[in-house]
This record gives sequence, structure tokens and C-alpha cells, in this order.
Amino acid sequence: MKKFLKWVGIVLAVLIGLLIVGLGIVYFQTEARLNKVYDLPKETVLIPTDEASIARGKHIYQFRGCQACHGGTDAYDLLLLQSQADGCLLHNTDEIDRLQGNVYMDDPAVGKVIATNLTSGRGGVGDKYNDETWVHAIRHGIRYDGKPLLFMPSTEFYYLSDEDLGATIAYIESVPPVDNELPASQVSMTGRLIMALVPAVSFMPAELIPHDAPRPVAPAVGVTPEYGEYLTQSCKVCHGLSMSGGPIPGFPSSWPPAPNLTWGGGSALPRWTESDFITAMRTGKRPQGQPLNSTYMPWTSFRHMDDLELKAVWVYLQALPQKDYGNR
Repeated sequence: MKKFLKWVGIVLAVLIGLLIVGLGIVYFQTEARLNKVYDLPKETVLIPTDEASIARGKHIYQFRGCQACHGGTDAYDLLLLQSQADGCLLHNTDEIDRLQGNVYMDDPAVGKVIATNLTSGRGGVGDKYNDETWVHAIRHGIRYDGKPLLFMPSTEFYYLSDEDLGATIAYIESVPPVDNELPASQVSMTGRLIMALVPAVSFMPAELIPHDAPRPVAPAVGVTPEYGEYLTQSCKVCHGLSMSGGPIPGFPSSWPPAPNLTWGGGSALPRWTESDFITAMRTGKRPQGQPLNSTYMPWTSFRHMDDLELKAVWVYLQALPQKDYGNR
């Protein structure tokens, strides 16, 4: 019996040793990826200074989801919407834009997702960026020091036209400093394991972007499927490249699967009208009155789209190849 227990102890010790060595390898491999310095090709994007362009940049910042993470007047707007839904009344006393950053997620399965303070105030990074490095950060997911940004969804913003990107940067640079010190984003050990074991998942979007490839050409503005797809790159993160939905790779298990947005099996959209869709995006309510959970479905960002943009998205969804639910 003693001999058996001795061998059990040896086996356990070996297994624990191998586990420690394996975790060490994973840690140092992912640490090297986190600290890789990228040498990007120079990109020149015109940053406008006129009020109309800055207003356009704010519009893009709002509906593309930047404001939902980094902050802005939408933080108050959301409180206003929630208070109205609860039958309360709030009066808007502060319409000042605040790009102060936010703790977006703190989940052991992934890590700490911190949306940075974008201003030049205390705790902000605004004074560390210039026109060119803002382009690198937004379009390529590369920080001002050449290292990859964690959790920055640049795979979506890579497709922004020079005009839209320039207007967005102009808006960010126009916002006054705000003091807000936040911790840095971190990948948990579980998140590092996912990155090491699942090649398709990376929490550093810079690894997924073809930095040296020719720039994709943005479509003309209009109620077309092409422009609708341009406006909905962020939707593919959850709904998949085919937009047919299903469980979301790399997201916490607490997140629900994304619904099918094609006209294929399991989709509710064939029973919707264009008016239903626009109302849902503006109010967060489905045609039958059920609410869209803004934690998972960012309608509070999409509600900033104008009528042309929402109609283009609707036309794009109708034009998608029909896929059964979950064929991402």
C-alpha cells in the first residue's frame, strides 16, 4: 500500500511539474506576442478641422461603438433611456463630451478589458498620440509605442474609409481633457491558454489584420447592400462572417449565442419589416415589444445611425445568402 501511494505521489508530482512547465511556456509565448513591436507602413490620412467634419466624426464615434466603450454623452443618454423605461424622469444638465474611458469587462475567463481614457487629462493617452499614431491605433490596433493594443476591435475599423477615419480622429482630438486614471487591460491566464490553444482566437486584433495589404476601397454612400456591409463590420464579431449567429468564440460562456441575421432557418427577421427593424435599432424593442438587452446587443450605439444608414443595413441583411442558424 505504501509503495502504491508512493507511486501515486510521484505521478502527481510529475503531472504538476508538467502543468507548471506548460503554463510557463504559454505565459512567456503570449508575453512575447503582447510585447511585439510592429513597424507599420506610413499612412497619410487628412484630419479635418471644420465643424461639420468634427460633427460627422462624433456621429461615427457614436454609432460605431466607440462611445459605448470609451464614454461620451451617450453615458448620460443611456441613463436617460433607462430612467424613462422605469417610469422616472431625469433632466439632462450636462451635454459635455467625455471620452474618459471605462472598465468594460472584468472576467477571469478573459481578463480585464479597459477602454482607455482618450483625452489628454490625467490617466489619458491623448497627449501620447499624434495624427499618424491615431491611425495606427484605430485602423491597425497598434499602440503609440508600436506594441499591440489588447481588445481594441480594429478588425472592424480597418475598413473605415480615410474620410470617416479622419473625421473620427478630428472629433477625438477636439474633446477637452478629462482626468480619469484606469488600470491597463490584462489577459487572464485562462485567456492566454485560449490564445495559445485556439489559433483563430486572439485578444490582440493586430495579429489578425493584413497591415501591408492594399487598403480596401470603401463603397459609395447609399441605400445599398455594399454600404450596409461597410456599416456593419462590428456585427460580424458576434454574428459571424456569414451573419448566421451561434455561440461566440472567445467570449465568456455567460454570453448568449448570437441570433441568425440572414433569412435562413431559425431567423426571426423574415417576419420583420423595415420599419420594425429601424424601430428596434432606435428604441431597443422588438416588434412584439420584447426588449433587446443592450449588454449583448449594442442598439444604444446603432440608434445613432441616420435613416439612410439603417435602411442600407436592412437592405444588406436582406441580400445576405440564406444560412441556417449557427453556420458562422
